[in-house]
Amino acid sequence: MKTFVQMETDLRLESSLWVNNRRCAAVLTGWHFKWSEVDKKSRDKKTVSVPVAELVGVEEGKVEVLPHKTVEDTDKDFTVFYVKRSSSTGSCGLLWRLGRTQFSCPSRVLRDQWIKNLRTAVQTHTPLRPHRLLVFINPFGGKKMARQIFHSLVAPLFELAGISSHVIVTERANQARDHLLKKDLMGFDGVVCVGGDGMFSEILHGVIGRTQQEAGTCENDPGVTLQPCPLHIGIIPAGSTDCVCYATVGVIDPVTSALHIIIGDSQPLDVCSVHYGFALVRYSVSLLGYGFYGDVLVESEKHRWMGPLRYDYSGSMVYLSNRSYTGTVQYLPADPLLSSPRDNTRCLSGCTVCSRSTERLFPNSSDSGSLYSSYSGHFHNDLEGEWVTVEGRFKCVSLTCMSSSCTRSPMGLSPSAHLADGTGDLVLVWDTNPLSFLRFLYRHTSTDDQFDLPFVEVHRVKAVRFSLAGDTKEEGHEEIRELSDEMDIEAGGQVRSGSRNGSQQHLAENATGRVTTSEKKTVIPFTCCLCCKKPPAVSVWNCDGEILPFTNISCRIHGQLVRLYARGIEDKAAIHHCSQERDMCNITYMLETSLP
Repeated sequence: MKTFVQMETDLRLESSLWVNNRRCAAVLTGWHFKWSEVDKKSRDKKTVSVPVAELVGVEEGKVEVLPHKTVEDTDKDFTVFYVKRSSSTGSCGLLWRLGRTQFSCPSRVLRDQWIKNLRTAVQTHTPLRPHRLLVFINPFGGKKMARQIFHSLVAPLFELAGISSHVIVTERANQARDHLLKKDLMGFDGVVCVGGDGMFSEILHGVIGRTQQEAGTCENDPGVTLQPCPLHIGIIPAGSTDCVCYATVGVIDPVTSALHIIIGDSQPLDVCSVHYGFALVRYSVSLLGYGFYGDVLVESEKHRWMGPLRYDYSGSMVYLSNRSYTGTVQYLPADPLLSSPRDNTRCLSGCTVCSRSTERLFPNSSDSGSLYSSYSGHFHNDLEGEWVTVEGRFKCVSLTCMSSSCTRSPMGLSPSAHLADGTGDLVLVWDTNPLSFLRFLYRHTSTDDQFDLPFVEVHRVKAVRFSLAGDTKEEGHEEIRELSDEMDIEAGGQVRSGSRNGSQQHLAENATGRVTTSEKKTVIPFTCCLCCKKPPAVSVWNCDGEILPFTNISCRIHGQLVRLYARGIEDKAAIHHCSQERDMCNITYMLETSLP
């Protein structure tokens, strides 16, 4: 056995260990833990290398965690838990699983030395790992399995990693948001939501709102520079829709998301603020859609009894109604030299476009741990520039801060959109015949370019304004507001999974005092049947699955406003290539160390 320690950042331990009664040469450096099986006959060595940053825990004895925890206390054994990747059918990312290897040592002294050094290496090289988390569980979302998912799959992993959790099971809409706005959050490293996109949106509004309160920033000012949020947000997918989780991790899997939280991954995320006049309406991170997307949401709320099938049914009904709407769109283009929505790049883990944005936002930061203290407000003048105005009749107008990919739309609404470059992609679909529009919709389910159509435009933007064209008035919005309120509560008073917006949608009404007379004057049914003689002249905005009560809105992208416990979608090909290179390096290293 050879042991020696250099600098704390270059911690090293080397000895022979036994795995499944086979002798292995094990080496711990500051950044990797490697073990190589030694075959006395052929001297071939099969090496396994685990980054220290991806070690989950080290336990004495022979330990199993999932599906049930079992411990066999032995003096000379220890168990190492780590991240293990596997491919996922139908997903664009990689599944993470809890890898487990049991090691046997010649003596208890050596075993204790390995345990101590492995734990020290994790503490030294992963300073951003969370130690205490505030967890909100939405028991009504999706298949109503959130509580079981957390306690059976996630909680054991948190316990293994030494993370303490304060768990709150929500009982009403906006309970999590109100808690984040009003309660003491001292001592928490992050907030975790166990639920779907609606629950995430509630957490998002609470975290952003709390940060702006403490900074003295007025959220109702459309031109204000919002302060980045120090609390990370983790997502354990358990809802009917998990778009944000899929777009930032690549898979919808509770164990994968839990492991990202445990190792302290940090993925910045752009946020779009939506204002009506000088009043904040909502924040958005995925889809802000007018026209087709808004109509589908309104129609689907009438058929919630159908479950997930209501989206297909409602989409078909809205498509057959063949609606289009007039409007005026103003947008502030982003710098075309930095990136383009048609450049065929994908925002993957380690994205260079997003990294350059981080350098612009946080020029004085040398590491991610000091990002917030070094925020320079570099984009305080990001609303300056030449605005572009277009007016006409649209099938749909949409703005997204991410690709918004999902299992049914592998490329998403805008395949080359970035998670954290401080821009959004504005998609304008002009009025066209039903067959052409169907072609546009169908391309979202394949890898074909949905923008390569004559009636479709896409622009990378920093801000957007939308207003009704000509004499069109915002009629029928009282009914829409009533529908928005009804979306919060199920029969029996229970919170419904899809909508948790509550009073957030009424921020604009409270701030402006009252809605205009034209909005209240006429109440007409918004959605109409196929036989309706007079289709509605005004649609609604679909904001991350919530109906907005106003049509004339202004939107602005805030670069890297929040951070998630994620790392972006991992490139499967790159991971495989890196694994092969690492194996070659390991073989070279073992050969070099075996020489006299």
